Amino acid sequence: MRTLIAGSVLASGAAFAVPASAADVSACLITKTDTNPFFVKMKEGASEEAKKLGVQLKTYAGKVDGDNESQVAAIETCIADHAKGILIAASDTKAIVPSVKKARDAGILVIALDTPLDPIDAADATFATDNMKAGELIGQWAKATVGDKADDAKIAMLDLAVSQPSVGVLRDQGFLQGFGIDLGDPKKWGDETDPRVVGHEVTAGNEEGGRKAMETLLAKDSGINLVYTINEPAAAGAYQALKAVGMQDGVTIVSVDGGCPGVQNVQEGVIGATSQQYPLKMASLGIEAIAKFAEDGSKPQPTEGKSFFDTGVQLVTDKPVDGVESIDTKEGLKLCWG
Repeated sequence: MRTLIAGSVLASGAAFAVPASAADVSACLITKTDTNPFFVKMKEGASEEAKKLGVQLKTYAGKVDGDNESQVAAIETCIADHAKGILIAASDTKAIVPSVKKARDAGILVIALDTPLDPIDAADATFATDNMKAGELIGQWAKATVGDKADDAKIAMLDLAVSQPSVGVLRDQGFLQGFGIDLGDPKKWGDETDPRVVGHEVTAGNEEGGRKAMETLLAKDSGINLVYTINEPAAAGAYQALKAVGMQDGVTIVSVDGGCPGVQNVQEGVIGATSQQYPLKMASLGIEAIAKFAEDGSKPQPTEGKSFFDTGVQLVTDKPVDGVESIDTKEGLKLCWG
């Protein structure tokens, strides 16, 4: 993970200065929820950087994942408050676009965090994990780990929500591609025809949802031996469902996020490998960008060759495989969140 340099943010590979103080600058952070550890860490990163730079920060969140209405109301409040910038992790990447346009038309810099809008250029910039790559890493690791049994794998896909352009689809499709399964439309899940995919179930990204989804897919095929999960809480629920029927030792689980509980589950063998992302970094860079925009009107630029600013991802596992770069859980615990 790149070390943040106080008072600078990378844009197209170059650093630029931000003002030492931005006391007259206000910003908003809008997350999907205020309970998920990922967004708790995002809020922490934004708050710490805002305090450092003297930016006045207000934070908002949906009641549950998928609560677009609350996010729309938050944007309206930010416009009324004459915020200079908005950082948003959108619950509905399409439905939020008209509200984002209204904010941008009012002269507000809007940066999407973690979740690109649909279309991605509906925001001024996006600071995010390469979620397709995150999925590919665990897919590649899973394929190498099962080895000769890859052709006979029976895979359960535990997704976030109904298929739509989102991080959930990117991670899902990245995993399948990394495992060597032909994709249908890469912007949706569930249209692949490979018989190794037992099915997809939604989890809402929480442990209870993961448990129920796993139970549903086990009822469909009791021979499942590989489980992809949208995040580590869903992975923990899947493990509990497998354990309840005595299958926990014969099934490999992979995931994405890199929160401290998830990395600990990798260390304990509950999860085989996870792709770690860095929400604190996304948010702190976002605040820096708003401060810079307030100073001279400049906007952050995407990472070269990508449509967004890539904040990094690393595979975490204690069972490394050839050809897939990874860090162990000792290192992952130093970088985790939550």
